[in-house]
Amino acid sequence: MVGLISSIASISGGILLAMDTLDRWDGDKDIFKKIGTYLTPYNTIIGGILIAVGILYFKSLGTVYSLVNIAAGLLLLANVLGKTPAIGKLLVKTSKALVPFKVGIGLSLLVMGVLRLF
Repeated sequence: MVGLISSIASISGGILLAMDTLDRWDGDKDIFKKIGTYLTPYNTIIGGILIAVGILYFKSLGTVYSLVNIAAGLLLLANVLGKTPAIGKLLVKTSKALVPFKVGIGLSLLVMGVLRLF
């Protein structure tokens, strides 16, 4: 069950992070933009799931998958992390440092989420 939730969160987070690039790739269909518009209100939930799964299942899921999950979760939770007491500033700084890699993290998360379904 955790694997399915992790895969769905990975696919959703990947679409949210790489939405601009995916939208350019699909041409005039705007499929990814419609999906991203639907998923945007769940940004915080998806980011929380990605961070939680990445931390809790670090060894069993694999190091690369977990690190990509954590990085994607930090990017999706950028607006919420500043409210965290004590470590909020550090988390926001880390999230801002990951912004240049947003599309790469999103695409790799999307691919890993789809591959995990099989």
